Amino acid sequence: MSEPGIPQRWYRARRPFVLPMTVVPADIDEQGIASNVAVVAWMNRAAIAHSTALGFDWVQYRRMGAMFVVRRHEIDYLRPARAWDELELRTWPGFMKAATAHRHHEIRRRADGETVARGTNVWAFVDAASGRPLRMPEELLRAFEPRGFV
Repeated sequence: MSEPGIPQRWYRARRPFVLPMTVVPADIDEQGIASNVAVVAWMNRAAIAHSTALGFDWVQYRRMGAMFVVRRHEIDYLRPARAWDELELRTWPGFMKAATAHRHHEIRRRADGETVARGTNVWAFVDAASGRPLRMPEELLRAFEPRGFV
């Protein structure tokens, strides 16, 4: 069920954060392709790298006494990724309001430009001690302003 006022569509960014990576054998499941668990981990890796690039690493979040925790993953698996495929993990913020943040992802295979997966994560910004939702500070909202990426 969608939340009022929160866009539910997926779209491409003009200026995504791009993290190159290579699929390793540990990412491969019994079917011989990258597992769904690996795809979620790649999205998380890209989100952390992007946040760090914007000046919000784990140390900064600890100073703030707050952090993001995932509430939901929605992923479309479009093409298989195999061991040693070179990928681009693309990510960008899509919605930021109060204590809720949406982050979009697109994973592309570099050899042919095919999209392997795309998805959206919904995150809650919470107080580190209590786990209760916390309004995002202005400095965070400015750094992750979606219009800067789309």
